[in-house]
This record gives sequence, structure tokens and C-alpha cells, in this order.
Amino acid sequence: MKILILGAGQVGTSVAANLVSEANDITVVDTDATRLRELADRFDLRTLQGHGAHPDVLARAGAEDAEMIIAVTNSDETNMVACQVAYTLFHTPTKIARVRAPGFMEQDALFGPGALPIDVRISPEQLVTDYILRLIENPGALQVTDFAGGRVRLVAVRAYYGGPLVGHELRTLYDHMPHVDARVAAIYRHDRAIQPEGDTVIDADDEVFFVAAPKHIRSVMSELRRLEKPYKRLIFAGGGNIGTRLARATEKRYRVKVIERDLDRCKHIAEALERTIVLHGDAADEELLLEENVEDTDVFCAVTNDDEANILSAMLAKRLGARKVMALINRTAYVDLVQAGPIDIAISPQQATIGSLLKHVRRGDVVMVHSLRRGAAEAIEAIAHGDASSSKVVGRPIEAIKLPKGTTIGAVVRGEEVIIAHHDTVIESEDHVILFLQDKLRVAEVEKLFSVGLTFF
Repeated sequence: MKILILGAGQVGTSVAANLVSEANDITVVDTDATRLRELADRFDLRTLQGHGAHPDVLARAGAEDAEMIIAVTNSDETNMVACQVAYTLFHTPTKIARVRAPGFMEQDALFGPGALPIDVRISPEQLVTDYILRLIENPGALQVTDFAGGRVRLVAVRAYYGGPLVGHELRTLYDHMPHVDARVAAIYRHDRAIQPEGDTVIDADDEVFFVAAPKHIRSVMSELRRLEKPYKRLIFAGGGNIGTRLARATEKRYRVKVIERDLDRCKHIAEALERTIVLHGDAADEELLLEENVEDTDVFCAVTNDDEANILSAMLAKRLGARKVMALINRTAYVDLVQAGPIDIAISPQQATIGSLLKHVRRGDVVMVHSLRRGAAEAIEAIAHGDASSSKVVGRPIEAIKLPKGTTIGAVVRGEEVIIAHHDTVIESEDHVILFLQDKLRVAEVEKLFSVGLTFF
């Protein structure tokens, strides 16, 4: 696919890195020559210096035969105008824009038929907010991703000593909980993927990915570790877009505090929020954290714009007794560095964002993509079409489908019914199939598997 990416910032770079590895023809446009040079040195792609919304720049970038434009500059206005220019002058089929300002996002009429021709709006701040909210709602989870409109969830959890399933074969999970339908999709041991089979033994410290309906998640987690009590007290370090959204979404169900350094910003968010306590100060100030009883806090979540400040304040909060600490970290190298240390969960905005873009790049009818394990693995929701003669999956039990190595089918959603996958589950036309790929480089094989043969047409 020929794709234009406008903006070589953190989101643009992350998108380029993911898409270029899948043999796409990528051109990145930015006004910063240094950023473009660094990108060109790292990846096999074209770069062009210029303003992404200008018609002559888009023409030189190859907009005439591009299949997709992804506008992710730091300016909402630039992104929206670029999509309008691409539509009007070059008839670009798919136009994706990063739109951050709530004032734009809340006006659906701006993006409807006859208005701005943007096919997909992405707000990294909202995606990160949703990601963190799912972690708060599922204490003990490392990652929680939704499929089929929230009817199925893929959850990552670390197995601990004392979990009933730890030290036992996987098949005993189904003996312990005959009325709970769940499937282990993948196991990672010392960063190495293990294909789950019935006789696979779960070890302490394994990272286990399982698929289940939301109502069964706590039951499955209780088999892998001691269940954590629901969270009650939350502190968000940083009163920017993400911190404010998180406080607004949680203040009616939890006791919430926000720490913000900028006094004017403090006044603004204190007026905007109803029950949240807004504190003016530095989240890495030990005295302030002690005054605010950080030792009784269930979740301390650092979401400022500064990676170093997030890491330091989260580490300090953990040392002072906070039960669970999370830090928003943009730099990939930092994410890998701190994940195994005192910070419980390092949140990468790029990984939270990339899935919403990838589903529009995937061939075949892919409706949802989640990037997992910092981009190495992937979970996909694909729709099966056709019949037994035109499809490689329809009309076949799962055990008869030739899945790529390291790929697992976790669940099938048929209308309103959620079917946790077993070896004899038969795929029907229009089923939504949830797949886990240990190696995202196998994506093309999965896309091929779900493509429909010519006889179907």
C-alpha cells in the first residue's frame, strides 16, 4: 500500500516504523529536516521536507496515487486541511487525521457527509485515557484490550506463586472452572513465546494472555495470582489533556487527586472537575506526596508531557508505598528499561495509538487491531466471509485451519454470542474471529487466510 505520513514526531515515527516493516511504500513529510534525516537513516522509506497541508508538497510526495494519507502533525488544523486538500485535489481514498482538541472532537457535524472529508479521527490522548481506564477497572492486569464492542477482552497478567494454576498444566484451568469459558492465547517466559497446549505448565513470572468475556476476567485472574482488591484512591500526576480526562472519567467512582505544577492550569481544571481534589505542586516532591498520604494510594499514574518526570515521580511514589504505579513514557528505550523495575506498568502512547491506525492498513476485513508487547505481537479481529469453497476458514473446525506458526484463535463472536474457541469450533460466514499473533511479521499470512477466493464473487 502507498501511504503518506504527515508529521515525523513521536506518533508519525511510530506509525512509519510499524508500517514500513510490512512492505508498504511509505513517504514521510515534515518541516524538520533533522527528524527526516534520522528517519531515513533508520528505515527504508522516502522523506520530503515541507508543509504537509500545501498542495505542491503533497503532489511532490506522490499524493496522486497514494491509497492513504495519515496526518499526525502537532497541529489539528494542519491535519484537517491536509485531508481536505488530499480529497479535493488528489481523490485520496482513505484519509486519517490526528485531532486532539476536544472542541473539534465533540463536533461530529464537522466530520459528517458534506463536511471535512476525514474518514478516521484519532485522538492519542483519548486512546491512552481509555487504555489506562481499562487497567484501573481490572486490578492486576498488565494490559487489557477490547474486541467486538467490548464483548470479548484479551488480558495480559503475570502469574505469581500461590495462584492455583501456577505449577499445573493448562488443562486444569477448565477443571477448576467448568462454568467459566476462557482460553489462554499466549504465554511469554523470559521474553520467549510459548505456544499454549493442554499439557503446558504455567510457571511463576510467566506473562499470560487470555481471552474471556468481561464477566469472567476476575475468575481467570484468580487462577494465576492472588486477586487484588478493587482500587479506591487514585492520584494522577499531570493535569494536561490525559490527566484531566482520567479525573473526569473516574471522579464519580473513586477518590481522585490531580497534581499539577502550573497554577493557571490548576485553577482551570479545578473549575472543570466536580469532585477531584486539584493540588498545585511537583509530583516528584516527597513532602507533598507524604502529605497527600501516597502510602494509602491504590494507583499513582504519572501522565505529564515529560518522560523523566513521569519515571522519577512514579518511582518515588512506589518507594513511599503506593500500591500500583504507572508512568506514561514516549521513548521506546525508556519503556523497555523501566518495565522490569519498580514501575508496575509503563504506558506507551504510540502502542496505544498504533492499533487504531493498523486496522485501516490491514488487507481483508479486519475491524480491530491491538499492538501487544511493545509492537512485537498483535491481536486482530477479522471477519470471515464466503463459504467452504471460497474461504480457507469458513465451514472448517479450528483444528483443520492451517494457522501461521505462533498464531492462536482465541474467540469467535457470532451475532451477540461469544464463543471461546476450542479445537472443534467451526467458523461460519460473518463470524468475527479474534486471533493472537506472537510474531506480527505473520500478519500477511493471516490476511491471506481470511481473503475470499474468486469463486465467491
